[in-house]
Amino acid sequence: MACFVIATILLYAFWWLFSFLIPNKVYWRQWGFGFWTGTFVRISGMRIEVIGTPPRSPFFLVSNHLSYVDIAALRSTVAGVFVAKKEIESWWLAGRMVRDMGNVFIDRSKRRDIPRAGREILGRLNLGEGVIIFPEGTSTKGEEVLPFNSSFFEFAANADLPVSYVSVGYRTPDGELSPSEAVCWWDDTTFLAHMFRLFEVPHFTAVLNFGPDPVLSHDRKVLAQVLHDKVEGSFVPVI
Repeated sequence: MACFVIATILLYAFWWLFSFLIPNKVYWRQWGFGFWTGTFVRISGMRIEVIGTPPRSPFFLVSNHLSYVDIAALRSTVAGVFVAKKEIESWWLAGRMVRDMGNVFIDRSKRRDIPRAGREILGRLNLGEGVIIFPEGTSTKGEEVLPFNSSFFEFAANADLPVSYVSVGYRTPDGELSPSEAVCWWDDTTFLAHMFRLFEVPHFTAVLNFGPDPVLSHDRKVLAQVLHDKVEGSFVPVI
């Protein structure tokens, strides 16, 4: 836990200082974000198993959501930014770090904020970046894939944007806490308490199953349903 906190602060300080000197901000923040997630992977003992072929940037990728660990697993596999809930922006220091890495915030309680976030996502794609979103809107225990919020796909449907998909699952060693206890963050446990519990597991495996073909539709509800069915079809419940 101490290694992770110290590494995070040092990496961000290094990135922040040199960001004033580097002309290519997109490349620099992608490097910093990738280095940080790679550090988390090593410290936490995460092993990543990839099934299928990850998309190349720029891409719009949807995934089921089990934990903040999903971010490290996905970002260590594909180069991109994430769409995060607005509340994270107010977290002390962490909120600024998340914003400075180019991630897009969205206020899910305000429907009018979704078009604004959609325009920002398109801006990231135009810069050549990948964008990853969790359309369930919350993390889960891993028993099932919750319905996808179709409003998240309105801009994709209007822009004729192909949407890639991936399912995320986890395995822990025999005799250790189950993935739903150690990795999935779905109850009232605080962030730091959950991370401490995660680090008590000697190692665990993240399984990323990428779909073969992006999905395209002009109807956001059809797009959401088809993507949900495809993610659910490759998802292995976490127990």
